[in-house]
Amino acid sequence: QAQLVESGGGLVQAGGSLRLSCTASGRTFSRYVMGWFRQVPGKEREFVAATTWTSITNYADSIKGRFTISRDNAKNTVFLQMNSLKPEDTAVYYCAADTSTWAVLGGTADYWGQGTQVTVSS
Repeated sequence: QAQLVESGGGLVQAGGSLRLSCTASGRTFSRYVMGWFRQVPGKEREFVAATTWTSITNYADSIKGRFTISRDNAKNTVFLQMNSLKPEDTAVYYCAADTSTWAVLGGTADYWGQGTQVTVSS
């Protein structure tokens, strides 16, 4: 059974940094598009960033220049380095994976993690 597990969330002050990790198991995800989404209670899940297996990246405008997505295919892991965090970045962050770039960008990926909470205090 393929599974994505996120880690690295927590509480940080505004201006601080966090690094999220998402490790895949159950199959090889090296050729998959991997992405990050976030969701605040009462709002729709929002695209954050994605990377193809060749490390072509795509970012939401709201986080460009502050967040960086990367991957280690040998370890089946994707990372989200988050710098200059703002209170509005507070959300549950989810990892997603699919063979289709459009599925990841559109939020309809086949595989999702359970999420990790990121809280940014002002």
